[in-house]
Amino acid sequence: MDEPRRNFTSLWPGVALFDLDGTLVDSAPDLAAAVDQMLESLGRPPAGPDRVRQWVGNGAQVLVRRALTGQVEWESAAPLDEVLFNDASSRFYQSYESLNGSHSTVFDGVEACLQRLFENGCRMAVVTNKPERFVRPLLESMGLEHWFETIVGGDTLPVKKPDAEPLLTAMQKLDGNPGTTVMIGDSAADATAARNAGLPSVLVRYGYNYGSSVDELGADVVVDSLTELL
Repeated sequence: MDEPRRNFTSLWPGVALFDLDGTLVDSAPDLAAAVDQMLESLGRPPAGPDRVRQWVGNGAQVLVRRALTGQVEWESAAPLDEVLFNDASSRFYQSYESLNGSHSTVFDGVEACLQRLFENGCRMAVVTNKPERFVRPLLESMGLEHWFETIVGGDTLPVKKPDAEPLLTAMQKLDGNPGTTVMIGDSAADATAARNAGLPSVLVRYGYNYGSSVDELGADVVVDSLTELL
């Protein structure tokens, strides 16, 4: 890996694709509150923020399935009743819509990184598995929306990360190519999506990778803070 891909410079990257939850914003408090409201409305005990942090990263529908089964690997649990799942999803969306951004915070180092990239002429996008209707309100409430030219949410396309298409779509909208573009995230979904798209990746250690370390996921760079890239 050459030096420009170790550090962000005036020459590289030309396009930066950012994950949202766990990379730019600590949104777990809001997600946990919405999950717990959903569970309690169904007569179930709350999960609590520590468990919910381990469930975030694959979109709202998977989050709801993990909450209902109590497992990250929800596919291995007993099959969910689809009527229950649909009801739970509706309750979760309703709760999260009112909570989105209420208790979230921007991670340390994010603003400095975005500022430097902008000053260097880098074009930026958010590529997330969060449903699109929740993305811009969260960015706006965090004061981050002005940095990003485009958003690809978890339901913008028929597929989501770790599929390559969300990354490729955002890259193409910003006139990037694999030699000028980087994916920055916090999870296996981000690392795999970047690999599938033929892009280099940066992972942060402070995010939500289902409670597991990101150091062995094959990212080009792993950091404790995005300021390490500057």
